Amino acid sequence: MRYAKVRWMRLVPLVPKDLWRYAITDWHQLILPAILLFATVLMGFVVRNVLFRWLRRRQANSSSHVALILMEALRGPIIIWSLIFGIYFALENSAVPRHLEHFLSKSLFALWIISFTVMATKLAGGIVRYYVRRDGTEMAAASLTRSLAQIAVAAVGIAILLRHLGISITPLVTALGVGGLAVALALQDTLGNLFGGFYITIAGQVRLGDYIRLNATGEEGYVTDISWRSTTIRTLMNSMVIVPNSKLSQAIVTNFMLPEKSMGISIGVGVSYDADPDRVEQILMEIGEAATNEIDGMVPKGEVSVRLIPGFGDSALQFQLNVKISEFSRQYLVQHELRKRILKRFREENIDMPFPTRTVLLRSEKGTPLI
Repeated sequence: MRYAKVRWMRLVPLVPKDLWRYAITDWHQLILPAILLFATVLMGFVVRNVLFRWLRRRQANSSSHVALILMEALRGPIIIWSLIFGIYFALENSAVPRHLEHFLSKSLFALWIISFTVMATKLAGGIVRYYVRRDGTEMAAASLTRSLAQIAVAAVGIAILLRHLGISITPLVTALGVGGLAVALALQDTLGNLFGGFYITIAGQVRLGDYIRLNATGEEGYVTDISWRSTTIRTLMNSMVIVPNSKLSQAIVTNFMLPEKSMGISIGVGVSYDADPDRVEQILMEIGEAATNEIDGMVPKGEVSVRLIPGFGDSALQFQLNVKISEFSRQYLVQHELRKRILKRFREENIDMPFPTRTVLLRSEKGTPLI
């Protein structure tokens, strides 16, 4: 029996010998504490279910993300907190020796710091994720921003935990400062991408959801994420383009959603020189004004204009129909629909859209025309 006890104690080296001896010899005194522990944990499950049910109702009846953020942050820590309170109540109603009670209390407080840090980290990530606002709307934040917020909260929690355990953080900070120099030299490219991501995020000239084009290489698409190393762009063909942050921060970038998402486009139209330019202008204006309320992607009641630009072409009068669209990617559908309407209306009005023509004059060796 004694051998069995010693062998079992080796399987639990993390439990102090005095605490294990107390559990073996005075097990009958642990019945009430065990009941209190079980009841407290059970109560924690009940409170968690009731709270989450209430938060789900609030989330269903509101457009705010507060309830969703709280559910994500409290899903695990509530059970840990109920376990901590259960162990605390069990200790208060048991005859555990004084030094063991001190050890367990210190361990419970350390566990509480860890669980609270985990909760605060999830809460910070959720707040940054759902409440980074742009143009009055809510959108997901870049993973770099969420990571920075979570790292900052976790660093504070770790510092508090180390201080509670009696570990001085001054030598750790000194060691990290010295080691940071060597790391900085070895990871120059990685740190360049990291600080490039900082610049992109803080400057606000390239944001999540923006449609951008890199003028040097021609890649374009929606910015879907800005991480610590690279920026991800989703093209209109639903492909992903990965651009290192250091390259993006140095590139010439066209942002089609700044200073605002709506933008103007022009559609070139060529008509015969025999056509009445005033009548052509009137028809194009009618088509553009009617389309603003009928074609998806155009700005309702947006400004429409027609200009005789570039004007006198080789074989046609060149007009431009200028309209406003809601965002860059909508231009293709808008141009498609407008061109169909223009072609149909010109056919009804008998307005000719001529093909390019060339006049060829043939001469003989004496200079007299042959044709």
